[in-house]
Amino acid sequence: MQIVVNDEVHEVSAKTLAALIDELGYGGARIATAMDGSFVPVPYRARTVLRDGARVEIVAPMQGG
Repeated sequence: MQIVVNDEVHEVSAKTLAALIDELGYGGARIATAMDGSFVPVPYRARTVLRDGARVEIVAPMQGG
């Protein structure tokens, strides 16, 4: 299925947001996620089902000074 992650189209086999995070290599990283404009908390990622054309944002906190 094709989804858009951070404005880039990806062909993925993942069925849930949690599986997508692992498939894209973010497993274990401290990140925030949103799907179709709505924030998805960590506990809900495994039950958030992806659909073809979904728009996912994955962001990592940055440290600055």
